[in-house]
Amino acid sequence: MVYNFRVFKKQSPNAKLTLYLGKRDFVDHISGVEPVDGVVVLDGDYKDRKVFGQIICSFRYGREEDEVMGLNFQKDLHLNSQQIYPAPDKQNLTKLQDRLIKKLGPNCYPFVFTLPPNAPASVTLQPGLEDEGQPCGVHYYVKLFVGESETDRSHKRSTVSMAIRKVQYAPSKQGRQPCTVVRKDFMLSPGELELEVTLDKQLYHHGEKIATNICIRNNSNKVVKKLKVMVQQGVDVVLFQNGQYRSTVASVETQEGCPIQPGSSLQKVVFLVPLLSSNKDRRGVALDGQLKRQETNLASTTLLASPDQRDAFGIIVSYAVKVKLYLGALGGELSAELPFILMHPKPDNRGKVIHADSQADVEMFKQDTIDNDIDE
Repeated sequence: MVYNFRVFKKQSPNAKLTLYLGKRDFVDHISGVEPVDGVVVLDGDYKDRKVFGQIICSFRYGREEDEVMGLNFQKDLHLNSQQIYPAPDKQNLTKLQDRLIKKLGPNCYPFVFTLPPNAPASVTLQPGLEDEGQPCGVHYYVKLFVGESETDRSHKRSTVSMAIRKVQYAPSKQGRQPCTVVRKDFMLSPGELELEVTLDKQLYHHGEKIATNICIRNNSNKVVKKLKVMVQQGVDVVLFQNGQYRSTVASVETQEGCPIQPGSSLQKVVFLVPLLSSNKDRRGVALDGQLKRQETNLASTTLLASPDQRDAFGIIVSYAVKVKLYLGALGGELSAELPFILMHPKPDNRGKVIHADSQADVEMFKQDTIDNDIDE
């Protein structure tokens, strides 16, 4: 039996360097990040040259069209850099590298990069309909080039780069069930209005219904005229002191069961599903880091080992359900919030072991220039 495994391939414009990666999503396990391993095939004419590799985190915090008068709204962080050829010392090969070297021949050289555990997650901020250029967000790519040193300026002809993503998957265990109770009393009025909100669980996967259980007890002399339930996405651009904002990604407003008169109560369950398809045209909504040819979705919740580990060039994403009661012009409003986690489940990698008789299913990427291929 012959097993197939998928490989991503990209060549430099002069076809002298060819980059192979076994995958483009690398998982952040909070305690550490999966190593980025692959191989490079070097043309025979470049045997007397040096090849260097880098992992670059590109953080764009402003639109390209606003870059005038020398302004630049992009920071490129070199998280890891090393010489790949000639290799400074012998490396232990992964199964993927071992199979590729056997298939691609003696001009194939392995490399492994490690990412710091607190490196920011891949997040893209959705551009507006009229925005042009690379979207704001955090993007990663592997870059290989020919030069004299790691700091040497690379030439586009002999440089190859491929976009990758740093991703997080949902924890295997559910947390505590979210629940909150808020009360409001009114000046010169007896009694109070009580709002109790409970979610059916803390952790949701993308596409799941979020069941919000609402219990309203009106012991005041005010009347509840309507209620609104929202799923809000919180985005914190850490670089800026005032870089926090919220976007409502799903909502429902209802008068069913209203008005709630003094002395009465209401209990109901509202279902919401936050989806990118409902927010396609909204600027600033955070999305999971995007690779060309792949569909994306709303950004997953950012998990941190501790709040102090926020990278200065990162974007922190969070979610909360907000329930708001409207009491009319004089009564005001009463609202309650419950945070929750929205993520992808960890994929099942069983059965993906690379066997000795494996065949590589190669996906080829075209490279025109270094500037354009970052998004590929």
